[in-house]
Formats: sequence, structure tokens, C-alpha cells
Amino acid sequence: MWPYLLPGETSALWNLSIFSRWLDRRQISRAWGGGRSPYIVGRTRPHSVPLWVTCACLVPGVTSLRMPEPGKKPVSAFSKKPRSVEVAAGSPAVFEVETERAGVKVRWQRGGSDIGASSKYGLATEGTRHTLTVREVGPADQGSYAVIAGSSKVKFDLKVTEAEKAEPVLAPTPAPAEATGTPGETLAPAAELGESAPSPEGSSSAARNDPTPGAPDDPIGLFVMRPQDGEVTVGGSITFSARVAGASLLKPPVVKWFKGKWVDLSSKVGQHLQLHDSYDRASKVYLFELHITDAQPAFTGGYRCEVSTKDKFDCSNFNLTVHEAVGTGDLDLLSSFRRTSLAGGGRRISDSHEDAGILDFSSLLKKSSFRTPRDSKLEAPAEEDVWEILRQAPPSEYERIAFQYGVTDLRGMLKRLKGMRRDEKKSTAFQKKLEPAYQVSKGHKIRLTVELADPDAEVKWLKNGQEIQMSGRYIFESIGAKRTLTISQCSLADDAAYQCVVGGEKCSTELFVKEPPVLITRPLEDQLVMVGQRVEFECEVSEEGAQVKWLKDGVELTREETFKYRFKKDGRRHRLIINEATLEDTGHYALRTSGGQALAELIVQEKKLEVYQSIADLTVGAKDQAVFKCEVSDENVRGVWLKNGKELVPDSRIKVSHIGRVHKLTIDDVTPADEADYSFVPEGFACNLSAKLHFMEVKIDFVPRQEPPKIHLDCPGRIPDTIVVVAGNKLRLDVPISGDPAPTVIWQKAITQGNKSPARPAPDAPEDAGDSDEWVFDKKLLCETEGRVRVETTKDRSIFTVEGAEKEDEGVYTVTVKNPVGEDRVNLTVKVIDVPDAPAAPKVSNVGEDSCTVQWEPPAYDGGQPVLGYILERKKKKSYRWMRLNFDLIQELSHEARRMIEGVVYEMRVYAVNAIGMSRPSPASQPFMPIGPPSEPTHLAVEDVSDTTVSLKWRPPERVGAGGLDGYSVEYCPEGGSEWVAALRGLTEHTSILVKDLPTGARLLFRVRAHNMAGPGAPVTTTEPVTVQEILQRPRLQLPRHLRQTIQKKVREPVNLLIPFQGKPRPQVTWTKEGQPLAGEEVSVRNSPTDTILFIRAARRAHSGTYQVTVRIENMEDKATLVLQVVDKPSPPQDLRVTEAWGLNVALEWKPPQDDGNTELWGYTVQKADKKTMEWFTVLEHYRRTHCVVPELIIGNGYYFRVFSQNMVGSSDTAATTKEPVFIPRPGITYEPPDYKALDFSEAPSFTQPLVNRSVIAGYTTMLCCAVRGSPKPKISWFKNGLDLGEDARFRMFSKQGVLTLEIRKPCPFDGGIYVCRATNLQGEAQCECRLEVRVPQ
Repeated sequence: MWPYLLPGETSALWNLSIFSRWLDRRQISRAWGGGRSPYIVGRTRPHSVPLWVTCACLVPGVTSLRMPEPGKKPVSAFSKKPRSVEVAAGSPAVFEVETERAGVKVRWQRGGSDIGASSKYGLATEGTRHTLTVREVGPADQGSYAVIAGSSKVKFDLKVTEAEKAEPVLAPTPAPAEATGTPGETLAPAAELGESAPSPEGSSSAARNDPTPGAPDDPIGLFVMRPQDGEVTVGGSITFSARVAGASLLKPPVVKWFKGKWVDLSSKVGQHLQLHDSYDRASKVYLFELHITDAQPAFTGGYRCEVSTKDKFDCSNFNLTVHEAVGTGDLDLLSSFRRTSLAGGGRRISDSHEDAGILDFSSLLKKSSFRTPRDSKLEAPAEEDVWEILRQAPPSEYERIAFQYGVTDLRGMLKRLKGMRRDEKKSTAFQKKLEPAYQVSKGHKIRLTVELADPDAEVKWLKNGQEIQMSGRYIFESIGAKRTLTISQCSLADDAAYQCVVGGEKCSTELFVKEPPVLITRPLEDQLVMVGQRVEFECEVSEEGAQVKWLKDGVELTREETFKYRFKKDGRRHRLIINEATLEDTGHYALRTSGGQALAELIVQEKKLEVYQSIADLTVGAKDQAVFKCEVSDENVRGVWLKNGKELVPDSRIKVSHIGRVHKLTIDDVTPADEADYSFVPEGFACNLSAKLHFMEVKIDFVPRQEPPKIHLDCPGRIPDTIVVVAGNKLRLDVPISGDPAPTVIWQKAITQGNKSPARPAPDAPEDAGDSDEWVFDKKLLCETEGRVRVETTKDRSIFTVEGAEKEDEGVYTVTVKNPVGEDRVNLTVKVIDVPDAPAAPKVSNVGEDSCTVQWEPPAYDGGQPVLGYILERKKKKSYRWMRLNFDLIQELSHEARRMIEGVVYEMRVYAVNAIGMSRPSPASQPFMPIGPPSEPTHLAVEDVSDTTVSLKWRPPERVGAGGLDGYSVEYCPEGGSEWVAALRGLTEHTSILVKDLPTGARLLFRVRAHNMAGPGAPVTTTEPVTVQEILQRPRLQLPRHLRQTIQKKVREPVNLLIPFQGKPRPQVTWTKEGQPLAGEEVSVRNSPTDTILFIRAARRAHSGTYQVTVRIENMEDKATLVLQVVDKPSPPQDLRVTEAWGLNVALEWKPPQDDGNTELWGYTVQKADKKTMEWFTVLEHYRRTHCVVPELIIGNGYYFRVFSQNMVGSSDTAATTKEPVFIPRPGITYEPPDYKALDFSEAPSFTQPLVNRSVIAGYTTMLCCAVRGSPKPKISWFKNGLDLGEDARFRMFSKQGVLTLEIRKPCPFDGGIYVCRATNLQGEAQCECRLEVRVPQ
């Protein structure tokens, strides 16, 4: 990595042991055992002062590193940092930053050069906000920019796109090789130098993996863009995106995300992992995203994305790497060079513990920001596993492999290799361990099985480190050496780590419990409310406590909006509550679960008070009761009663009541003072309901006795007076009478017969009272004094009362008074008015994608009042809540209903409204489903044209809708004509068709429509007329690749050679063999418009040869040659004979077979058989020569030999066999020992490794080492300055395998001098010497 670190060293790697010893020294100046190193720029300080060392050689490209003060963290000067942007060419680009305090000087740079204010760049400062504006951005402005404030620097990028192609996509972070600036800057393109934060937002800037503009689509799979490998720091976020083309898909694809081989990530959705999907209608592309937040080191690994449709499947693998969160501001060289003490938790206790610990260089070498860029030729390919290479390589190759693959932490590498090799040890307790992980669906059963080496061993099962006790859910099984843990009815609590312990050994696994999809058992219902009303959506799901999401118009409603929305959970029921609805709350609300979603519409309308029944004028007499009553649409509305414009105060005689939608004013014992104008004013609405109370005075004139009876009414006469009463109200007719003597009162009702008045809109002018279709047949005497209809008579009046007026009470009532003097008679017409009858069930027509037309008939009876209009309601078929569609009355007998959801079944009903009120609802209409016709098919193209046919093909429509797709219709029309002719009967389900029987030479236009249950969709028509005339195409043979070489077939095998060809009109095909036409019935040729087939049912050797096929159109032709080789088994070898026999060996020789089977011989098979048993044993197989030696025969036995020939078909049916047996005699054997020459190994002593000069410190034991060889073993003597050291106890001498060692215990300056080692034997002697210098520490 750093070849210039150690002067004089040739190795390219950092020798960690030398660097460790260098740090153990108190004097830095003697770091490398010689002169002062030119790379050390620091000095030694007393032990009380921290040691700071700055090494320029450690970080290539960085000349100096600013060391942070102890205990103080670097602080960023920016409170808001700029972000990379993507703008269209010609538009301005604006970057903003905010500093921690005002007055800080900010510099903007591009490519390492400062940017000043000019016509191109605009700089602005306002308090702590600083702005850079790049005007009229062009391609030349694209690149990397930076902003500097104090010691903080932040880089960002500007990307420029063409104006017409600019799309709002995320700008990917540029690669380090593309960034400009100094080498130090390119190491962290999006991070701030000198800060500890890894990125401004704590997330990976390359997480989007957006495709490069203009990247080609995947021509094979379903993916338009596959997920790419990603890297993220610990705690950051990353998003993997997959785009799937949806233009050719009738339904959305199913996408699953996996970690590893089979762990389904849909069961792990939660705080750290979310799955999102969306559909872009413009580009017809589905976007699926895997979003990981707060990444942890355990997330590192391989992932897989699988996408499937009805008939296609595709998958893509990608990797995620999670790095340690290391920033340039966190680089502390001193902490990397400190020793970790064994005592004190990493603190240095005293000087005596200085050597107790290890140096941690891995933390320094792992800084990714300080790696030297390696040559691209030395980079390891992505598919190579460096650990597998290291595991199989010898230790001597570790250094070369580490340098080649960029491994800098040698100590960590060796530790990991040691752990890997330890894992390879075979288990002594388990024959078969648990799998690394298991997955089971919630509520299902799972078995964890191990196989033991000792069937009698005891097993313990642990869950998250705690021993599992047998219960109803946990069952332990023991069958032979197998031990099984069965977990029944798995729940989320069983999602844990499990261990099987046998003695001191254990194996582990992890169990993932997958939740089943949460289904919706009761959907949401549409609601129609007024402004200010409370809204409550309720939905029921299949699981209690399930996690659900509420969405409004596709946007999730979060807990941050609890001031407006309230979410409630009650078992399986989920509620969304809006306390006071506003107009902005109108929209579609959805509840989404892991298994589907429920959708409902909320319509919020402004309050409109509708008056169902207004108050009417009253005429009452003295002491009578006057009741004013009105009915409004809102039962919660309160109001005020006014008398002549002044508020009426209730008392014991005047009572005000409010029951539901009905407001009443009751005045008891009416007096003349009560005659006035009365009004009801609803609170909060600008309306006023008024009526007048008339006081009726009864004038009785004094008459003498014998006065004839008289009825005193205001309007007596022949024409009946009409009294109108609302059905259900009380009818009281108070008729004053006089007469002397007191007259007798008779009440009669005329029985009439007629037709009900049909409903009609309110007329502009009242009709004549005389128009009637009723006839009088008889009169009914009314004399009951009790009951619903009763008559009460006093001296001066007669009262006719009807409790709860009904339609049957309507008619002409005759009041007759009689006494002896005479009689009087008055006819009173009573008309009972009511709400209309319910209309008949409406009819639904013109059903579209989200609308329909509703038609109905007027009610049979209008209630005696003209129908003012109609109210329409709808509901989903499975729902019980009806939603009103209009607040203003509909005057017509039809209405177009809109804003329905396609694919949902609805029902309609209608109300009729008159001045009295609203009728009962009509019966519901027939259920219907809003379905729109499909859009037009796409990519209509002409595939082929002949003299009478045209071949068309197209793609399915972009929008099919909920009605599905029934098929396609194809029509054609002559150019310039208007009449379209169907090309086929009915519909076709295919996306291609061959239109036949067309007139030759005609120019025709073709169109295709898609049909579903809603009808045909819009047509797609060919852009240009098609001329029905075959186009001349040159003949061409498309010979498959496997037919371009010799075709080998075995005898009796079928031969089927298919050769496609092109050409128009249909070419003439001719086959020949060896230049002669094909003859015989065994070889047949079959031709089609697009290919030709040569077929032989059972091949024979005679069929071998060269075949030629020719396609011809007029004077144009094309040829192809095929070589057919029919092979068979070879014949047996010839002339097998025994050429020689000696000892236990027999030599055989033979000639090649006469027939090789029309193919190359693969060899021979040689067999032998004992004469006694005649059992054949193979000696040689696939033997290529025609002679061999059969060894290792048994003495005294006779042998037969045979040879088979063999080729690609097999061995010959028969073999060549020796005629006579070959006997192996018993020869005499005499052993003669070999004569060996004695060798002389004697050698004079010689030193293979001499002594070297040493310089040591006094008081530290020192050793002098050398190596010697010689035979016989030489005698060793040590001398100091010529004196023999053999008798000195302070010196110890060792000799092991030729390595000689002299140990000097605690030397002093007196021990310095010249030391000599002498070796002596019979062949001679040798000696070597060195100088020892003993230094006294200063």
C-alpha cells in the first residue's frame, strides 16, 4: 500500500510488527534502528503531555491533518447545507445555505476556484442566509461546487438536462472519479470536511439507484430498471428501486422482496423497513421501492427482488453494504496508536503497564476515506471471493493476495482466517445441525430437527438463551439419533433465536414468523355530510390489533394530524373520526392492510336548510287553541318565534316545542289580542316562515222565540268552502249555530268515487275549483260521540273532530240544523293533503366508467299537492347506508349520477317531494356496476401481406377497466369509403389475425376495437392504406447452427431435419443426395410455407451422404448442404493371438475390425477368463493400441482372452477370442541382493549464517545467534576478546539443529567487545565473529 514508508525495505505492505516496536520506544528519533527517519515530524514530550504524531506519509494526497483538541468535538459552521439539484437548460439554479451566526464570511467555489459576483453568478447575503444563483444554466455549468465557511466545507452538484426532456427525478450522487478538485476532496464528495457527521441528512445519496437517462430497457425480463447494489453508513437510509413495464400487462404485477435465499421481507415491514409501490400513467411503468431506515451492520447481505405476472417471471439480485459511521473529523491518530490496557478498561495505569496490551492498527487502516486509489488492473472482480482464495492458499501467498485485493488490515485478516478454519472442524456432537434459518406462517406448525452422533445424549432447547420447558405448544420428540422440537400455533412471540445444546456444544438457528395477510371483512361505506357534522368511517379486518393505514386521496394520514383526525381500534374494528367536517375533507378515504384495501367516498356539502312544511294562516274562535307547525330538514336547528316582529316569550298559555324536525307554537284560549303576524326564524339561516292568526268573532243577534235555526259561518253559501288539513293532523270543525228552540244538528259525508290525481310539477297558476272527476253516490250519517271521528253538540255550537286525518276523511261534509221553525244547511269541503306516494323503482341506463343515467316515473298519487321535485340516493349493494346525491330538488324525471367508483356495484332509489314533505323511498333499482369501455388497442401494425390476405398484430389497450376484456373486433374499409366490413364473425381473444379472401390490388384501411361488457372501445386504425398485393422477397434458407456440421445418427434412429426459409411468393423446394434426386419410400420431404422437413423413419447406413436443399423463386435461388452420417456398432477385431508369455504376463496382438461402424473407433476392451470358471473379467477399457500386456496372472492357471472393439455407438456385438488357453508355469525364483556403494557424508564445518554486529542497552538480556553445518557434528567454542567463555556462569550457550546461541545475561559496558564462535571437527574448523556494543541509557 505504501512502498515509501520504510526506507530500505522492498515489501509493499506495512510491516506491523516493526511499527509496533517503533511506538514502544521513548525516543521517536530512533524509530527504525538507525538515523533519524525523514518522515517523523513530531517530538517526544514528558509522560504528562499527550503524544501527538503527524505522519504525512500515512494519507496519500493529504499533506496535513488537523488534530482535534482532546475532549472537544468539531462543530459545523452550517445550520442548513446546500443540496445537489437538477435543472433544465436555460433555467436558473439557486443554492442556499444558513450559517450558525451572522457575519460569517462565506466563499463559493467551483473546481477549486473561488466564484465572484458577475453576470453569470449572483451572490447574496441576508443575515445568516447566503445564496448562490447560477443564471441561464447551460451544459458548461454542470459539475461540482463547494461552499466554505471557516473550517467547514460542503460539496454539492449541479446537473443540467435538456429543456424538453427534463423530468423531476432524483439526481444521483456523482462518482468520485467525476468530481473535480483536489484528491483530498474527491474522497468524500458529499460530506463536510472536518465534521463527524457522515452526510447532511444521514442517508445514502446513492440510495435511489435511478436509471441513467437513455439507458436501454431490459429486452428479456419484466424489469425496466433492476435494483442496483448500494452502500450506506450505520444509521443512514437507503432506497432500492425496481421499475416494471406495465404497457403489456392487464393486471399489476406481483413483487416480492427477499433477504438471502428465502426470507420474505413483507413480514418484516416496520420501523426499519417499508415497501412502497406506485404507477406512472404517463410512462406506464410500475415503481416498487424497498426503503431501509436506520441501517444496522446486520442488514449487510444479498437481497433479491422477484416480479411475476400471469405468465411471466423475473428476478434480480443485489447487495447492501453497511459501513461504519466514520467521518474525517473523527480521525484520531493518537487513539489508533494507543495500547489497549488489560487493566483499567483501556486507561494506562502506570509506566509499568506500558507493554501490557496490543496496538489497534485496524481502526486506522479501515478508514475508507484515507485509502490510496489502487490501479484498476489490481482491483478484484466483483464475482471473486477473496476469503475463499485466502482460505485455499498457502500462508506464504497471504502477502501477495492481500496486496492484490487491497486488504490493509493484515492482523484482522489472519484472525478471520483462523476463525474460518476453526469453523471447518467437524462437530463431535451433531451429525446434522439446524438450518441457518426457518420461516413459518403465523398459526402454523414448525419442526426443528437435529441428528446426534450419540443417540443417548441429552438435549436442551433454548429460546433467546432461556431453556424451553415442554408444554402444549412446545413438544420434544426423540426418535433414534434424531431430536425434534415442534412448535404448534406459531405466533409473533415465537420469532426468536433457538439453540440446541448437547453437552458443551450447540448449534443455532433463527425462526422467522410470517404474518398472514390482513383481509378486510367489512368494507367502508360512502358518507354524505354537511359542514360541521361528525364523520366516522368504520371498517372491520380479519386480525385483532392489525396494523393498518388510513389514506385520503392516496396520501397517508399520520399521527401528526391528530388535531383533526382520530384513529380508534376496537378489536378487529378500526375507526377514522373527523369531529367537524369541512369542505376540504371531501375526497376518497381508504384503509390499507397487508392484504388489501377498502375505499369509500366522503362528500361534504354546505348547510342548506330545506323547509318540508311551512306554517299556515289560522282562523280560530275565542277560547280555542291555535297551533302553528313547521318542519325543516335539519333536526338540530333551533329557532325563534316572533309576534309582529318581536320575540315571543312562552308562558302558561303560549307554549313552544321542538321535536325532531318539527317546531310548534301552541296558543291556548285564543283572545282577540292574539290576532297578529307570527314568524319562525331558524338560527344560523337567512330564512323566515310567516303566517297570520285571524280571530273569528261569533255574532249572535237576539231574536224572539221560535227563531229558525241558522248556521253562523263567515262564508256560507251553495259553493262548498274548502278546508285543507295535513294528513295526520287533527281536524276540528267548530260551527256556531243558533235557533229557538235548540236545533238538532246532523253531520253527513258524501261518499264519492274518482281517480287519484297523478303527480305533476307545481303549476304556475291555480286551477279552477270546479274541475273535478268525482261523483256523489250517497251520504253517510256521522253521529258518533267518541272515537277518531266524533261529533259534539252544545247549545250554541257543533264541533266535528277527526283525530289524525287520513285520506279517507277527505270529501264534502254537510251540516244540517233543524227545529220546528225551519232548518239550515251548509256544505263544507275537507281536503286532506299528504306526502306523495313512493315512485316506482328507477331505471339505470347509459352506464359509463364513473357515471350513469337514472330515469323514473312520477308517483301514482301526488298527495294532493303538486310535486316540487325529486331527491336521488345511491348505495353500494352490500352496504346499508344510502347517500344523497342532490340537495337541490331535481325537476326533471332523469338525472346523470357521477363520481362513482368503477367496478363497485351500486343501487339507486328516488323520493318525491311536495309542499307537505318527502315521500317514502322508491324500491331500489336493479344493481349495476359502473364500467367504462376499454381504450383503443396500441401498436397496430401490418405483419404480412399476400395477394388475398393481410396479417395484422397489435397490443392490448392501455386501460382495460374493471369489466375486463372480452375480445377484439377487426374491420376493414376501402380507401375513401365510409362503410366498414367485419373481417371475422364475433370477437377474437388473440392480438393477431389473418384476414383472408381480400380482393387483390385493393387499398384497404383496417381498424381494431377492444370490447368488454360495457361495449366497444375507441378504434385504432392503420395510418396508411394497405395494398393487398404480395411483395416479392428473395428466397433465403435459414440453416440452424446444429445442422451446419456433420449430423450423426445411429442406425434405426429417426431423422427429422427442419430448415426454415423465407421468400415471397412461396418458393419451390428441391432436395437432392449426391447430386441425384431423392428416391425410395424411406426418405420423405414435407414442405410448408415457412420451412421444409427431411424425414427418415428408421435410418440405415445407406442413408449416409451429402444432401442439398434448394429454394427457388423464378430465377432466384438459395442452397444449403447437409452431411448425414449414420453410424453403427463396429465389427470385432481380427486375428487375435498370443505373441509371448513370461512370468505372470501374457502379450496379446490383434488387427483392427473390418468395419468401424462408419465412425471413429474409441478403443478396445480386453477381458480374461480362467479356464476353470470361465468367468470373464475386464482388464483394459478404451485401450487405443492393437497390442497389450495382461499382467498379474495366477501361476498354474490357464487363461482365455477376448477383445471387443468400441465406438460412439457402443461395443461390438461379438469379440475376438483366443482358441487355446495360455498356461502360467511355476518358475524357480532366486533372490540376488543388490550391491550398493557406500557414500561418504563427512564435511568440514562452515557457517551458513554468521554473527552480526549488535548494539544493545545495558541491563537487557542479549543473545548472539549464528548457524553452522558439518559432519561429523563439530565442537563449538565461544571466545570474547580471545578469552574462552566456557567457564563463565554469566554466559549460556545453546545448540539446536545447527543453530548456535550465546545468551549474555544483563550485559554491562564491560561486556562489550569482539565475540568469536569456533566450530571444529575431523575435517577442519571454521569461525565467525561480531562486535557487541553495550550502551548506557541517558
